[in-house]
Amino acid sequence: MNMNPSGWRPEIVNPEKGADHATFEIFRTSTGNKALMLEEALIFEIGSDETTGVDLPEIGAGANRLGGLSRERPIGLPGLSEPETVRHYTRLSRQNYAIDLGLFPLGSCTMKHNPRLNEKMARLPGFADIHPLQPVETVQGALGVINELAFWLIDLTGMHGVAMSPKAGAHGELCGMLAIKAALEARGEGHRKVVLVPESAHGTNPATAAFAGFTVEDIPATAEGRVDTAALKARLGPDIAAVMITNPNTCGLFERDLKTISDAVHAAGGYVYCDGANFNAIVGRVRPGDLGIDAMHINLHKTFSTPHGGGGPGSGPVVLSEALSPFGPLPFTERYADGHITLVEEDTVGERHPDSFGRMTAFHGQMGMFTRALTYILSHGGDGLRQVAEDAVLNANYVLRSLEDVLDAPFAGSGPCMHEALFSDDNLADGFSTLDVAKGLIDEGFHPMTVYFPLVVHGAMLVEPTETESKAALDQFIGALRSVAERAKAGDASLKSAPHFAPRARLDETQAARKPVLTWREPPLAQAAE
Repeated sequence: MNMNPSGWRPEIVNPEKGADHATFEIFRTSTGNKALMLEEALIFEIGSDETTGVDLPEIGAGANRLGGLSRERPIGLPGLSEPETVRHYTRLSRQNYAIDLGLFPLGSCTMKHNPRLNEKMARLPGFADIHPLQPVETVQGALGVINELAFWLIDLTGMHGVAMSPKAGAHGELCGMLAIKAALEARGEGHRKVVLVPESAHGTNPATAAFAGFTVEDIPATAEGRVDTAALKARLGPDIAAVMITNPNTCGLFERDLKTISDAVHAAGGYVYCDGANFNAIVGRVRPGDLGIDAMHINLHKTFSTPHGGGGPGSGPVVLSEALSPFGPLPFTERYADGHITLVEEDTVGERHPDSFGRMTAFHGQMGMFTRALTYILSHGGDGLRQVAEDAVLNANYVLRSLEDVLDAPFAGSGPCMHEALFSDDNLADGFSTLDVAKGLIDEGFHPMTVYFPLVVHGAMLVEPTETESKAALDQFIGALRSVAERAKAGDASLKSAPHFAPRARLDETQAARKPVLTWREPPLAQAAE
């Protein structure tokens, strides 16, 4: 009699410990399920294109107005019943890792808790159900939110003006660089085409500068992970349009010489763009305007807790110095003495805003993100936002100092880090790398940290705990990462095939990136029969 009908096969991994303490590994179940971690096939494999879960009336024949574009064969979409559909997407959602499940240690891509109060406010009538083409008089409350958020951003950064319409961080970078380009052309210096980008800047910075028509040149970093100020000053000249600098930088360090750099760039006739993606580390503590910044984008999802873009509705307002404000994009809000708010749009360019480079987007920005960000700001107040930065920096330094004895920390001697703790794979056993540590961390129940970035550090591991994690949560993460690191240092071969407990085993990520299979095709009958 078959006593193992499900097909799983246990193997004793540590038999020397005796039967009472031996550990087992289950290789396979007949369903592919692992207890409550349910396996799920593709939706095409579940449904049939010959059936549907909905009864639709027959469509009477009518005149065909598609010309020669009519479909000539069935569309091939799977038909599912309601329970099949609900189960499919629910099972897939259980395989996601999310901030609502645990600490999300991605560095340089802040994943902080989004308060539910923000969501409640964003869904209020008058915010969630308005249309950008409504008359200004009917959306005074929404415009008031945009206007008040704009003034908060100006005040927190010490800048002169702000463009609210950019839809993401990189979009904000483009906004700032286009304003710089317009300012240079207005003063007859369009010949300035070179933008200097330090090695420690975000990777989108050089791409944005190139997209805006500039030539990009690198500036090296010092041994302590900061901009080589002497090298930057030596390169300044009449062809320099701007410097794009990230502060705090991608090594998790504050650029202490930024005011000196700004003064030198301005003296040479250029502008200073600051990547403000890491503003979460200094909000309420440092005003970029006081450091000589001319333009800086702010990722609302990083500093002010709006949902992370992920291909969806992002928001990247750009604060501008007095020198660049006239060249910023339209539209923007303007409040009159009687409290009425209007939108200053393109039809006023020739009258009051002749230097604006125009529009970034069709409309005014992301209303839902503005509402969430202002809710977060008003919930915290100025003192609360300052504590946000302090707690984020405290948590990152706690992670750094708790792990620097087991993982190489290349800039641990450069003083306290800011919001990110940076490690490398330099002290792991031969043949083990950052990828092995990251995959082992998945088995421990955590999403991996940012890996292989910044590029200035070999085998980089960048951890950003944010301010929203408790000491207990940090201790659990630190314990998990320490365990995996110790296994990698000891040469534990099982790490080379991790993760073992995830829904999918380790992939050939290079092949997946170079030759992705993006279209499902029904397998041949012979293959299906096997």
